[in-house]
Amino acid sequence: MPDFKTLKSELEHELNRILDYWINNTQDKKFGGFLGNIDSYNNVVNNAPKGAVLNARILWTFSAAYNFTNNGDYLKLADRSYNYLIEHFLDKEYGGIFWELDFLGHVLNDRKQIYAQGFGIYGLSEYYRASKNEKALEYAKELFSVIEKNAFDPEYGGYIEALGRKWNKLEDMRLSPKDANEPKSMNTHLHILEPYTNLYRVWPDPLLKAKIAGLIDIFLNFIIDVSRNHFHLFFGMDWAVRSTIDSYGHDIEGSWLLYEAAEVIGDDERLKKLSTASLQLVDATINEGITPEGAVYNEKNYKTGHLDEDKHWWPQAEAMVGLINTYEISGDKKYLELMIKTWQFIKEFILDTKNGEWFWRVDKTGQVIYSEDKAGFWKCPYHNSRTMIEVLTRMNKLKLKLELSN
Repeated sequence: MPDFKTLKSELEHELNRILDYWINNTQDKKFGGFLGNIDSYNNVVNNAPKGAVLNARILWTFSAAYNFTNNGDYLKLADRSYNYLIEHFLDKEYGGIFWELDFLGHVLNDRKQIYAQGFGIYGLSEYYRASKNEKALEYAKELFSVIEKNAFDPEYGGYIEALGRKWNKLEDMRLSPKDANEPKSMNTHLHILEPYTNLYRVWPDPLLKAKIAGLIDIFLNFIIDVSRNHFHLFFGMDWAVRSTIDSYGHDIEGSWLLYEAAEVIGDDERLKKLSTASLQLVDATINEGITPEGAVYNEKNYKTGHLDEDKHWWPQAEAMVGLINTYEISGDKKYLELMIKTWQFIKEFILDTKNGEWFWRVDKTGQVIYSEDKAGFWKCPYHNSRTMIEVLTRMNKLKLKLELSN
């Protein structure tokens, strides 16, 4: 086990390495903004479309990096991302964020995926923290308003998946082709809770606070399967469960995002409930979805028992934050020790030490799968950079030097 100084140095180095990759490889110097796709071998895919989620996550990443390091180079990248997002992705006529642009910056898919609106808020609120640009905060507030006006379900609670450009109903609401075409999902609700929480940090509005509390209750009442301590993934409008998959990365990511939300709004009653629920989510993930070496499996069909043993990049990252958060809640050092094992696994198998950034996934033998993106519609710098920032922040707060030396 590395000592405090070594671990801190490694995480700081990795944060710099991730950010350097995105600065040096992903800026679209010809058409503006950021490139739409880079493959596993680090080759640029020419004329690739540009996704809202990737661009909003880049905005969050470099804003958060500036807020953490005070490095002005990161703020310049945040400025670049903000300007492109507002100029090209923002629908000036009907409000909201377009889903997809072509490589020139023209609208390719004008649907209003609520997940993307959430990441717009996440990026814009973090950018406001970095830049103090009041217009960015106004845009974030406007996205909050359009979500609440158009996507909130007043009958059963929660938010529907997607709408058309004019906020009209869609037949196909899927976030991606691999997802179920159901009106509500865990994933969208988690990534509305996350940006709402970040927005509350800079805009402590009473309605926003109530909506965050309502989202926490949705997880406690409908999304967490209390008999197994995993998230259900898809639902009908009335919260009837429509899925049989356990997603280990989402379970452990949600464990700390839910706890964070209750902390930020200062809700002691919900925080007490989440102290138990978060611990149970993490323990179930450890028991079923994490190897003794600290590697996180992708997912399991709990009905058939089929386990996807591939290890994707983002569950490894989220596990580190979830585990140190659970250590903070419980004081049990086993979570801290497992977090360090996960980091060792990431270093050995997930980091691309030749070309930079992280590989998308490795198979059950640890071999890299080269068929997926290094940067793209879903492959972004947000999970891994956030992990470095969160873990370093918590290490400093907890003064783990003494803990790690025992």
